[in-house]
Amino acid sequence: MLGLDVCEFGGQVLELLWLTMCYRGLLADKKDQRIEDEEDERHLNYVAPLQKSLEEIRQLDKDDQSLVKYKRALLGTETMPAADPAVARVQVTRLTLLCDEAPEPISMDLTEDLSALKEKTLSLKEGVTYRLKIHFKVNREIVAGLRYHHVTSRKGITVDKVSHMVGSYCPKEEEHEFLCPADQVPGGVMSRGRYTVKSRLTDDDKNTFLDWEWNFELNKDWSE
Repeated sequence: MLGLDVCEFGGQVLELLWLTMCYRGLLADKKDQRIEDEEDERHLNYVAPLQKSLEEIRQLDKDDQSLVKYKRALLGTETMPAADPAVARVQVTRLTLLCDEAPEPISMDLTEDLSALKEKTLSLKEGVTYRLKIHFKVNREIVAGLRYHHVTSRKGITVDKVSHMVGSYCPKEEEHEFLCPADQVPGGVMSRGRYTVKSRLTDDDKNTFLDWEWNFELNKDWSE
């Protein structure tokens, strides 16, 4: 894929802003950090920032007008109504498989009974290139470092593992969407058959927002 789509770019910019806002706090924490912790940190490519609310971020650096305008563009100026505490902080609503060769988009509703989803089997044509689109809603506070994982297995044997950084997002009324990089399903007679996929959406704090399992049958053609 050449360049970034708007959703992906916005997520990366928001994550950069989040890290900038938390930079002072990260440095302060390091003063009392043990040497062993610093050694471990050198082996990591990413360190989760300290949690800050939207209002705290809006109040930081109020004298820097350029930064204030920047934050308004990303975070908005209005505070969302208080979310129902019984509602998940992040709701994963749908997963869509996009393929130019498919008769129509293949989509699974993740707000319904997930156990019923395990009983369904999607039909895919062997050898095609596809992209997954994740639809989700952030209901309260910024969520940092969302990541999508899935493990594909056949007859109990793992055949593929995927992990994509989705990014950081602020709450809003509308759903967010993330388009994963293009991938290709296997081709050939030996690849045909039934596969099981276990998917998960997590964040930097190791919170799991949704675990779900789905199946697909790899066939010679879509109609089989």
